[in-house]
Amino acid sequence: MSESKDHNTRTISVGMIARVEGEGALRVSVKEGVVQDVELRIFEPPRFFEAFLVGRHYDEAPDIVARICGICPVAYQMSAVHALEQIFSVRMEGALRDLRRMLYCGEWIESHTLHVYMLHAPDFLGYASAIAMAKDYPEIVTRGLRLKKAGNALMTLLGGRSVHPVSVKVGGFSRVPLRSELEALKEELLWAREAAVETVRWVAGFDFPDFAQDYTCVALRPSDEYPFNEGSIGSSGGLNISAGEFEQHFREEQAPYSTALQCRLNGASYLVGPMARVNLNHGHLSPLGKQVLADTGLSLPLRNPFHAIVARSVEILYAIEETLRIIDSYEPPPSPSVPVAVRAGIGMGCTEAPRGILYHRYRVDDDGLIREAKIIPPTSQNQRRIEEDLRAYLPRVLDLSNEQAALGCETVIRCYDPCISCATHFLNLDVQHLR
Repeated sequence: MSESKDHNTRTISVGMIARVEGEGALRVSVKEGVVQDVELRIFEPPRFFEAFLVGRHYDEAPDIVARICGICPVAYQMSAVHALEQIFSVRMEGALRDLRRMLYCGEWIESHTLHVYMLHAPDFLGYASAIAMAKDYPEIVTRGLRLKKAGNALMTLLGGRSVHPVSVKVGGFSRVPLRSELEALKEELLWAREAAVETVRWVAGFDFPDFAQDYTCVALRPSDEYPFNEGSIGSSGGLNISAGEFEQHFREEQAPYSTALQCRLNGASYLVGPMARVNLNHGHLSPLGKQVLADTGLSLPLRNPFHAIVARSVEILYAIEETLRIIDSYEPPPSPSVPVAVRAGIGMGCTEAPRGILYHRYRVDDDGLIREAKIIPPTSQNQRRIEEDLRAYLPRVLDLSNEQAALGCETVIRCYDPCISCATHFLNLDVQHLR
């Protein structure tokens, strides 16, 4: 940690902070004790995945976009195949649709569990890392690792491997599992269901700051199920649109201090992710999920960003129960995929990544070559909202020590589980006191 001060500026620099996925910095300007400006700076080089897709055949897209993230590759694959299938008038039904939901369940389980146990819980329990936490809570950390492994097992069976799955394709899968292969997972999933219930109870007992905010929540809103791959895009403000209308309401803007675009809804910030999904879709949770959520004593809609860890834990439970439901009714489809008739067109797809809605748009020519690609990830959608939460939270920490002030800001950012990238992690906090 380094510090520099003069009469007008206070700077705190913290290098190599774990539990924030990617490279970022925070710049705060304060005048006469009032926060004037907050800039969440993302300065990693652009990765150009949209450009990589141009000129490639549509059937290469699932493998290419999976490389965008090692934690949520399924989300990128699912948004891509849904957008491309819209062009080709392909729709998944029956067992193939269920298998896509199950694959998404596996990703939610492993991603949410990683965040809850390894990245976020240490903040509430006063530890610098999950490794340090494990010394005092070995059984809890072991439970988290085993839960994550259950999600990885699902992704391996359905996707061919747990990182960057290889079986997803436009029109279905390259291979589908036997019923016996899914049945072999049930015993561990039944254990995981109980572990997920305990996880919700555990995190609900954390000491949360009293910090309620007004959010415009945005999530997919299917009429009869909790969202993964399908549904209209809805908001707590009354929005109800299709993925094809996304860019009529949501617009990306370039902040001069960040290499990541910021997305806004009709010019304003909004919230995506577990808390938004629970607020808008809690009626579609399983009976057990509804009961466990009610037992936490939290009132809906959730308005405290620190309660996102509870929402994530409830979604772990839902994903496990949904997987068990699908296994019980599963009959292998006659073919792992359906025919695809290639034609030129534009298609849009939006699915629910662990961190929130993920939008893809593709333009394809008559030969099936991608001529244009657009991807809007959840973190770019939450970035402005994170800054607004920080603006409201900062007055609580400005009088604290440098280390405590930085940690306070980091804990707010970690509520969102931002997936800035899968690279080096650090956060620099620069507080300027202006005359």
